[in-house]
Amino acid sequence: MSGRTLSFLVLVAAVCGARVPTNSSNYTFPDGFKFGVATASYQVEGAWNKDGKGHSIWDYQTHNETYLIADGSNGDDACDSYHMLEKDVALLKNLGVDFYRFSFSWSRLLPSGHINAVNNAGIDYYNGLIDALLREGIEPLATIYHWDLPQQLQDLGGWPNPVLADYFEDYARLLFENFGDRIKMWITFNEPSVFTNGYESNINHAPSIEAPGFGKYLASHTVLKAHAQAYHLYNNMFRETQKGNVGITLTIDWCEPKEETEHHLAACERFQQFEMGLYGNPIFSEEGDYPEIVKTRVDNISEAQGFRRSRLPKFTQDEIEYIRGTADFFGLNHYTTQLGTPSTVIDSQPSYRNDIGIHTEYDESWPESASSWLRDVPWGFRKILVSLKQRYGNPPIIITENGFSDREGHEDDSRIHYHIGYLTELLKALHEDGVNVFGYTAWSLMDNFEWNQGYTERFGLHYVNFTDPERPRTIKKSGKIFKEIVATREIPERFRK
Repeated sequence: MSGRTLSFLVLVAAVCGARVPTNSSNYTFPDGFKFGVATASYQVEGAWNKDGKGHSIWDYQTHNETYLIADGSNGDDACDSYHMLEKDVALLKNLGVDFYRFSFSWSRLLPSGHINAVNNAGIDYYNGLIDALLREGIEPLATIYHWDLPQQLQDLGGWPNPVLADYFEDYARLLFENFGDRIKMWITFNEPSVFTNGYESNINHAPSIEAPGFGKYLASHTVLKAHAQAYHLYNNMFRETQKGNVGITLTIDWCEPKEETEHHLAACERFQQFEMGLYGNPIFSEEGDYPEIVKTRVDNISEAQGFRRSRLPKFTQDEIEYIRGTADFFGLNHYTTQLGTPSTVIDSQPSYRNDIGIHTEYDESWPESASSWLRDVPWGFRKILVSLKQRYGNPPIIITENGFSDREGHEDDSRIHYHIGYLTELLKALHEDGVNVFGYTAWSLMDNFEWNQGYTERFGLHYVNFTDPERPRTIKKSGKIFKEIVATREIPERFRK
């Protein structure tokens, strides 16, 4: 993927300072634009130990470290989508979506994580889901890895162990061989910047390993190699016959400088480069490799802390070339915006956050969600999209997650306000800024197990009654509005400003 790189001050000035027009009158999505909704295997499937499925790191954490989950709950049953496949497909059909983004459970297909023992019941389940989708004219958009690593692979060290890149390639080959005749859009990893936090702190994310300043970088290094290996495998062995595309999903908040000073602009640029560029630059930039500011910061701080070598692993030139360009599209998850202020204190103890050198916060005027990290700030969405266009040469972008959390209820006007605002900003980026966005995915099809927050936060377009063993799903007010947008391919006139 060719692109062009701007100095960070030029880039930030282009996105932040030089305000792009905001009075768009075009509220219509172009021909060919696709709409979908998303879920992830551990969050919805349930059946955690049924039909030969192995245990994942989330099974382990929710059973053995319940204090890390807000309500002490788990995904043992979740939405029970494993047994309610047809009902879920009916929900999708009613919404009228073009595609459904779901993820495979590695431990359902390979209970030990290794290719030597395939669980045929897992193969049958996903064949049933894919075929049911296609019967209704709904495209499957498949995520290979959405955070539920088999526990036996974690016992080998998890993602910081470089051998996992080979095991991931084996797993990807199994998926391509069994499902690639029908799946034409593949995402290798969902949000590596998030799940690698599980090797930074024992309170962030499964597997909750306390290795600040080291584990996240080691895990990220392996993940980037694993992504490239899966891409090249598909390119060399399957693309000619299956004619699909392979990408990756990265997540990024927009960082708005709290003050219009050079130091604040630089701090927000560091935030963007560590959070998104750490993964995007090696794949999507013209030069490849980690961003220069990331390498320089970690190298220098490592030296100041007394280490003989940088805590950030190095790619060889061959590895840089091998990883660069390994994506047919850019999957973007975006939820919110943060205000950035530079932090100049260099801690003697290593940590990823210290390496970035920033303090982030939220403007109290921004509407709150049920999640402490999520505010309704639609204008940041457009800025992120313009930034990606400028950084990476306007790659094809599909929004693979965008959503808003609340606590309870069907009359979810706050979620409607969020989706309308963000979709309106997406249209401005598309029509006025020329960003190459070809699809939008709402998170989520239904309420589900929200990781460390358990069932205390809800993102669904459908309400799920988790106290009822039948797990009934009921469309919310937001689901009805989303259905209307999908059907008309435009923002309803009553919501236009």
